[in-house]
Amino acid sequence: MESKDSNGNALEDGDNVQVIKDLRIKGMSKTLKRGNTIKNIRLTNNPQEVECRLGKSQIVLKTRFLKKA
Repeated sequence: MESKDSNGNALEDGDNVQVIKDLRIKGMSKTLKRGNTIKNIRLTNNPQEVECRLGKSQIVLKTRFLKKA
């Protein structure tokens, strides 16, 4: 299966994505605001999740909250 963003576009390793909703991140006091761009995502075994780096932290995000930039 391939990973798709909230608009149905196919995602690939190294793509840049934008957050479409304010997201609270578990274990961090930081909130990802709508419109933030995240660079160089990595696909996981689960087609509904992607990995990315946020500062020095590595997080996993659901693809339904992302759109391809």
